[in-house]
Amino acid sequence: MNRQNSPRQIVLAALMTLSLAPDIVLAQSAAQADPKKKIEEIVVVGNPLGVTDARDVVSPVSSLSGDELLMKRGNTLGETLNGMPGVSASWFGPNAGRPVIRGLDGDRVRVLTNLGSSFDASSLSFDHNPAIDPLIIERVEVLRGPAALLYGGTAIGGVVNVIDNRIPAAPIVGPRGAFEVRGGGADRERSVATLLEAGNGVVAIHADGFNRSTQDYRVPSSTQVRSPVVNSSASASGGALGASLQFMGGKGSAGVSHSNYQSNYGTVAEADVRIDMRQTRTAAEITMRDLGGALVDGAFIKASKSDYKHIEFEGSDAGTTFNNTGSDIRAEIKHAKFGPMQGVFGFQGEQFEFSALGEEAFIPKTKTNNRGVFLYEEIASGAMKYAFGARAERSRVEADAAANGAPVRFGSADSRSFTLASVSAGLTYRLSSQTSFSANVASNERAPTYYELFADGPHVATAAYEVGNRNIGKERATSVDVGLKWRDAASQGATNASVGLFIQSFSRFLVLRRTGVDRDAEGNRAVSDCGDNTSVESGCAAAILPEYRYQATSARLSGIEFQGGWRAMERAGWTWDIKTKLDYVRATDRTNNEPLPRIAPLRVGIGSVLSAGGLRLAADIDRASKQGRIAPTELGGAVQGYSLISASVMYNLAIGAGKSATFFVRGANLGDQRAFNAASIDTIRYLAPLPGRSVKAGVRVDF
Repeated sequence: MNRQNSPRQIVLAALMTLSLAPDIVLAQSAAQADPKKKIEEIVVVGNPLGVTDARDVVSPVSSLSGDELLMKRGNTLGETLNGMPGVSASWFGPNAGRPVIRGLDGDRVRVLTNLGSSFDASSLSFDHNPAIDPLIIERVEVLRGPAALLYGGTAIGGVVNVIDNRIPAAPIVGPRGAFEVRGGGADRERSVATLLEAGNGVVAIHADGFNRSTQDYRVPSSTQVRSPVVNSSASASGGALGASLQFMGGKGSAGVSHSNYQSNYGTVAEADVRIDMRQTRTAAEITMRDLGGALVDGAFIKASKSDYKHIEFEGSDAGTTFNNTGSDIRAEIKHAKFGPMQGVFGFQGEQFEFSALGEEAFIPKTKTNNRGVFLYEEIASGAMKYAFGARAERSRVEADAAANGAPVRFGSADSRSFTLASVSAGLTYRLSSQTSFSANVASNERAPTYYELFADGPHVATAAYEVGNRNIGKERATSVDVGLKWRDAASQGATNASVGLFIQSFSRFLVLRRTGVDRDAEGNRAVSDCGDNTSVESGCAAAILPEYRYQATSARLSGIEFQGGWRAMERAGWTWDIKTKLDYVRATDRTNNEPLPRIAPLRVGIGSVLSAGGLRLAADIDRASKQGRIAPTELGGAVQGYSLISASVMYNLAIGAGKSATFFVRGANLGDQRAFNAASIDTIRYLAPLPGRSVKAGVRVDF
């Protein structure tokens, strides 16, 4: 893999580029310093001005941290976030899953690590997992709805920002750390993670490491699928070293980190295919804040470089090899306040080279360059706050179709360039000290990705022959989002409610469509005698594949999100809270008046939490309704609904000043309910049901 830039070189480049940093880092530092703290000043993603109250953030943002994150950690990022308002997950068995936001997935949802790009191959194919392990996450934030203004066209559906403390942003005095071990579950997980940090208030260092292993997972007998599911085991490990330096009396910090991640996991579609994945990542950032200058008050820059590689093994034979090497840089300058107006302007650039070598390669070697500038401003006027911004972006994708002995079907070298524009406007209004209203309208554009432009070959994961469209245009969407938040001050926010309505209309939405042509693995037209049976287990998918081409259509996605809490009872030393949630997305291909594929159904949840001292008892029922709005190309028809019951016990024991041990036990799908994920691709949906009844236990020690 390419390792041209050392950590030292990246730091020097950052130092030469920037000397300033915004208040956003303060919010991130607070989250990182105490992951168990319930932080109202959530917001890092989508909040460049560092607003410290979630009710004042114009865009709808949710976060996961502390004890809640401890209980929800899954094998994948998608599994961990599944069930948050508006968030579902793709599912290619337990080892591959990306977040799906309001029905949008892939390269419409931007996955960031500390606001930096995360280069892997997970958006290309459903059987590729993001190179992020939930064991090392200290906090994660989800911005629902378009965020292309700040993060580029690939955030047209939303953003997931994973926060760790690998570059300590806040001063650290003395040593501190954490140790976590867990085991059990339907996949008989065994995992351990550790974190060590130390500092003298000026210099801070960070080290972490983790190891996870699972076996083939068990499913309910009622699914009529062999249990445990063959080739669903996995192993993963990794770690990081980081350091930072505080200067200018604490107004500035600079740091660097280097991390590695490796994973080996089975793909449930084929009994003998495993993916061996490796990624190294080097990042550097510099911040300066509260400068008090006449023009500039602060700024932030982050640069990173990633080398990603995975090999798909068929038994002991190496098959297709995927490589993705990329680097990115992001700079934000916070200008001084001009009357009631404050804001930031910035630059974002990234480039990456992708290649796939082997018999199942369906995309030529490509190089993508994205460059963008943006402006975001807020004006406060009494109880009202207005926000508006704009972004201009240039994207170029080049295909080297003849590289590395590529198949003839890839054709000649080609390139496409796109100029993108995004604008947004919104407001928040404090109706009272407890209630706020927000509204947003945005127009966003997304450039086609390398695979939407240049794909041409058999894609085993989707059991289809996929063909890109070199002449396709950029994606365009207009969105409207309104929300109402209420928090009861008497219960310190334990009694609360928020509701949001959204609609996102695409004048041009890029989709894979069945053409009616069948092809063999070499791309030749073929006559299939399989009819509509293209499932993996039938054998037809391996020999003759239906052709799907990327085309543009008109689409609309709309829905509702609700979450609430009620402090049902409070007595000396203990509390009882009731929590509820609901979300629904309706997604339609308006050209053909047909449902869009892979959309989660109406979901409703209710939970009860009893807390007394260090003891926490919780129970939840999550109901997914029947999904009858199935795209005509999806196999298997309507996806039946299900109800999942879970319960947990957690006990926090103080073991000294600043030290604690948290013991936990969690039971999932206690009713052993048969369940299938409507957001997964149809060729896998019924091969890999959701896990059956399981119990997982563990302990986390903070010191």
